[in-house]
Amino acid sequence: QVQLVESGGGLVQAGGSLRVSCAGSGSIFNAMGWYRQAPGKQRELVATITRGGSTNYADSVKGRFTISRDNARNMVYLQMNSLKPEDTAVYYCNAMTWSGTYWGQGTQVTVSA
Repeated sequence: QVQLVESGGGLVQAGGSLRVSCAGSGSIFNAMGWYRQAPGKQRELVATITRGGSTNYADSVKGRFTISRDNARNMVYLQMNSLKPEDTAVYYCNAMTWSGTYWGQGTQVTVSA
């Protein structure tokens, strides 16, 4: 079956960096992405990447975050630099396959002021 498992979340000071990872299994993944949800807010798209490496970013993270993937290892990463307290959220990995769309359990990222 298809599974997505996130890791790498944690606590970091404002201005610091953090990288979250998502390990996929059970399928070939087409487009993949990272979403986040802060308390009291709806889930929002952070970044997407195709299997060929084309990327798209939300305006709020453009220039600070970088999404990448390793097709051989079935992994996708989100490198987060210059973090702000407003980036605090649960970050979710998303992947689309020919059989459906899947979500990971999420990993908490907390940025202190």
